[in-house]
Amino acid sequence: MKLSIGIVGLPNVGKSTLFQTITKKEVPRENYPFCTIDPNVGVVAVPDERVERLAELTRSAKKIYATIDFVDIAGLVKGASQGEGLGNQFLAHIRETNAIIYVLRAFANENIINTQETIDILRDKEILDTELILKDLDTIEKRLVSSEKEAKIGKKEAIKEVAVLQKAKELLDKGIVLSESNLIDEEKEILKNTCLLTLKNRLYLFNGAENDISAEVKNTFEKNNWPYLVLDILTEFEAVDMTEDERLSFGLPIESGLKTLIKKCYEILGLLTFLTTGPDETRAWTIKKGDKAPQAGGAIHSDFEELFIKAEVINWQDLLNSGGFARAREKGLIRTEGKEYIVQDGDVIEIKSGR
Repeated sequence: MKLSIGIVGLPNVGKSTLFQTITKKEVPRENYPFCTIDPNVGVVAVPDERVERLAELTRSAKKIYATIDFVDIAGLVKGASQGEGLGNQFLAHIRETNAIIYVLRAFANENIINTQETIDILRDKEILDTELILKDLDTIEKRLVSSEKEAKIGKKEAIKEVAVLQKAKELLDKGIVLSESNLIDEEKEILKNTCLLTLKNRLYLFNGAENDISAEVKNTFEKNNWPYLVLDILTEFEAVDMTEDERLSFGLPIESGLKTLIKKCYEILGLLTFLTTGPDETRAWTIKKGDKAPQAGGAIHSDFEELFIKAEVINWQDLLNSGGFARAREKGLIRTEGKEYIVQDGDVIEIKSGR
């Protein structure tokens, strides 16, 4: 499963610094609006101690981590949906991603140009939401023209699509972001092909220190169930190569804020990790929560899903505690599961398949 997260925000809020910190990849960070024009893409390994420890246990020749593509998208401005700044190009780049991180400026620094007159997280969120909503309305109106023609000649799928498009349009007209709306899963599935920007799950990243964020802002986000994370991006950028001891000596948490960010991305996308391990390699695989054993097999190879027979499953910690597969089998900790088994995060799985 290829995952990509778009990093969006107004100009000069810390997007490119975040991208560089995550990927350790040099990108333009000059202090002026629109210094990023083409989206920078970096592939990031998802930190996972389970891969490390299982590889030691089974003496794997290779360790392969799950990955996320982070896409640094140039700054949006008010009017981007009508082409202000370089808006239309940037909005198109968001379409290619699975989810969005809104970087919202919380820090006050006179040396870094602010394209807004004040620091206001809620206002900046509203500007970004509005631009994405306006672009989606434009997309829906164009789609309705073709769908209504097909509906008139009695095409059942088109009739259903028109109804869902109309519902989405009504929500957007009220300023409601579709990912936070009352659309049911079936309706969201129908809208998928339309590549609507506000249908993507999002995480709100407040760039600053905890004391930069007012109680009002936190309460508003919590009341609306808007997932957020407070991260001082510049501090994380400067600490990116520090050891745990060095982080502690500077009064920083042992775990990097970036690890927390990556975990949050998994949460908003509803994903989990299962593992395979042996002498050749230990590998982390990404699937959706609720996926069953055959779909886990399909993540490894399409034949494993199509020709699935059974799966042998053990929790990664149980395998470690047992000291290996042979001892775990003696203890009866390796279970045989069928097609209806729902995969759990941290399962170590061996798929059995064949005709």
